[in-house]
Amino acid sequence: MILAIDQGTTSTRAIAFEVTPQVGRSPVGDKNGGGGAFSAVAVSQIELAQHFPQSGWVEHDAAEIWRATLQTCREVVRKAGGVGRFAAVGITNQRETSVIWDAATGEPLHRAVVWQDRRTADVTARLAAAGHEPEVQAATGLILDPYFSASKYAWLLDAVPGARERAARGEVKLGTIDAWLIWKLTGGQSHVTDATNASRTSLMDLKTLQWRADLCDLFSVPMQALPEIRGCADHLGDCDASLFGRALPIHGAAGDQQAALVGHGALKAGDAKITYGTGAFLVANVGDQPVASTSRLLGTLGYAADGQVAYGLEGSIFSAGSAIQWLRDGLKVISDSRQSEAMAQTLKDNGGVYLVPGFTGLGAPWWKPEARGTVIGLTRDSGPAHFVRAALESLAYQTRDLLDALAKDGAPALTRLKVDGGVTANAFAMQFVADICEVEVERPAFQEMTAMGAARLAAFGVGLTEALWTAPAEAPAVWRPRMGEAERARLLKGWRGAVKAAIIAAE
Repeated sequence: MILAIDQGTTSTRAIAFEVTPQVGRSPVGDKNGGGGAFSAVAVSQIELAQHFPQSGWVEHDAAEIWRATLQTCREVVRKAGGVGRFAAVGITNQRETSVIWDAATGEPLHRAVVWQDRRTADVTARLAAAGHEPEVQAATGLILDPYFSASKYAWLLDAVPGARERAARGEVKLGTIDAWLIWKLTGGQSHVTDATNASRTSLMDLKTLQWRADLCDLFSVPMQALPEIRGCADHLGDCDASLFGRALPIHGAAGDQQAALVGHGALKAGDAKITYGTGAFLVANVGDQPVASTSRLLGTLGYAADGQVAYGLEGSIFSAGSAIQWLRDGLKVISDSRQSEAMAQTLKDNGGVYLVPGFTGLGAPWWKPEARGTVIGLTRDSGPAHFVRAALESLAYQTRDLLDALAKDGAPALTRLKVDGGVTANAFAMQFVADICEVEVERPAFQEMTAMGAARLAAFGVGLTEALWTAPAEAPAVWRPRMGEAERARLLKGWRGAVKAAIIAAE
C-alpha cells in the first residue's frame, strides 16, 4: 500500500491506496499494463483555516498543516490495517505557498504565505519595470508575479526579525509545503523539495533543474536556506519511526497540478488536463523540451522521474471553486455548493450577467494582480440565480481563454480535455465548458487525481510498479459540445467585455 498525503489550499487529506502490480514494463504505462491498479481503501480529511489579515493577503498556519497531516495519516494507517501494510509515502501539495521555520526547533517563524497572496505585487512590478522579466522567464519559464514563491520568501525573511542573518548561518529554512512536510516527517533529517515544486519558485533553472545563484540574488533569497532539489520519484527521506511505528520511506512528491498530470496519465506530448479546485489549472504536456510562451502562459516542469523529464505549458485561474464558495459563504445565495447546478438551470440563459472572479487578481493570460471581482450586466430582473449561473459560466470562459493562449503558442488543438476536482461534479458547468471550449470534456471515474499522482510516483519510486500510469478500466464521463457557433460567439463577446471592464476598473 501507499500512503498519499494531499495537502491542499482548503484541506489536508490522507488516502491509502492498495496497489495491485501489473506486468509489462513501459516508460509511462499503456493499455498493456505496467502501471499497476490502484484502489483507495481509506481516507481522512481535515479542513484548513484560512487567514486574511489584509486585502489581498492570504495565510495558512504551517503548524496547523503539520498537525492535520499527522492526524489524517495516523487515521488512515489505522483504518487500513496498520503501518506494516505500507511500502512508501507520496506527497502532493498546494504549490508556491511559502514557509519559513527554525532549523533547530522545527517551528514555523511566521504564518505561511499562500499562493493566492498578492502582498508582493509591488516587488515583482518593480523588477518587471527594471527589465528583469525576460531573463527570469528565459531561465524559469515564469513571468514576474507575486504568485510565485521567490518574492514571498524574501518578504518572510524581512518580516521576521533577524531571519536574514540567521538564514545565512543555516539556522532558518525556507521551503514550499512539500519541503516543510518532508522536514517534519523526517524529524528534520531531510531538507529537500521535488523538481516540480522547485520549478514554481522563480529560482530554479528549468533546463538544469537546479537553483540559480543569479536569480537568488535578484530576489534576495539566500540559496543556503533552500532545500535540495530531487526527482519526483526519488527517495526523499524516511519518516521518523515514532510517527507511525515504522520508518516509512518517502518516495514520491509533486506539486498538485503536476501530480494530477501523472494521475490522469497525461504523460505524452499533446496531452492536457485541467483541475478545477480552489483555482483552476490547465497543464498541457509539451514533451521533453521546454516551450517559451508568447501568450503569457507559464513554462513549467511536468514531471522528472526515472531519468525522464517532461515539460508543460500551464495556465492558472486564481478563482474557480472559490467563486462557488463565495456564493455560499459571502453572498449566502446557496447553502451548499451542490445547489448551484439546480439553481443555474432555473434560468434559460445568463440574462447578460457576467462575473469576472478576480477576488485575488486575474491569472493567465491576463496577469492583472490588482484586478478584483467584477459583475456586469445587472438589470432589475437579475436575481440570485443569475449570480450563481455567472459564477459557473466563468469557469468555462476562463478555460477558453487558456486554450486560446495555448493555440497561439503553437500547441496542437485539443479535442479532449481531462478534468478533475470538486467542481467537475457539477454537470451544468462541465457541459458549459464543453460548449464554450469546443472540446470533449472527460472526467475519470476516480476523482482524486492529485492524490493518485502522488501514489503513482511513490509506488514507481519504491518499485511496486514498473510504469507511472496505465489506462483506467472504467469508462469516464464525457460531455460533448452541443452549442451553436453563433451563440458561443455572442457569449464570448460578452465575457471579453466583462474582463475588459474588470481590468479598466482596477487601473
